[in-house]
Amino acid sequence: MSRAQLMERARSGDREAFHVLFEEIGPLITRFLRRHLIDRAELEDVCQEVLIAVYRSRHTYDAQRPFEPWLFAIVRKVSGEHLRRSRRQTASQVYTDDVPEVRADGAQSLALDLRRALEQLPPAQMEALNLTKLLGLSVEEASRRAGTTVGSMKVRVHRAYESLKRTLIR
Repeated sequence: MSRAQLMERARSGDREAFHVLFEEIGPLITRFLRRHLIDRAELEDVCQEVLIAVYRSRHTYDAQRPFEPWLFAIVRKVSGEHLRRSRRQTASQVYTDDVPEVRADGAQSLALDLRRALEQLPPAQMEALNLTKLLGLSVEEASRRAGTTVGSMKVRVHRAYESLKRTLIR
């Protein structure tokens, strides 16, 4: 069955067709993003955002036209928005090469370990933690402020927790 036919069935509520379609287009989207995205660490997040956008835009698909150009128009739009957000975020960050040497014991050691673990997080995950845990915003408010979807924000917070847990609990 063609992707266009799968999309038509999915538009009429066939969940299995959506599943098959997403399994089929996932690798296409990933290859496209891998070639065009600068920040490879966020590839999965952007791919998920694209799939969500495809789902939300399913009503705009015209079965009389080819599926792939419609799909890649969405991929380009979502990845372009992601790159603009990343550039804005990167432009506002200040990097330093000097990390002070600190000898720490007990609670200070834990604080230093936590700081190092936080520094290893990708910018999007760090932003998600800052918005939800430090500023205390709801996931919906944080996603609006970050310019992303609620689902993507939840994934970023979860991945940040998992990364911190792996780094701190050895």
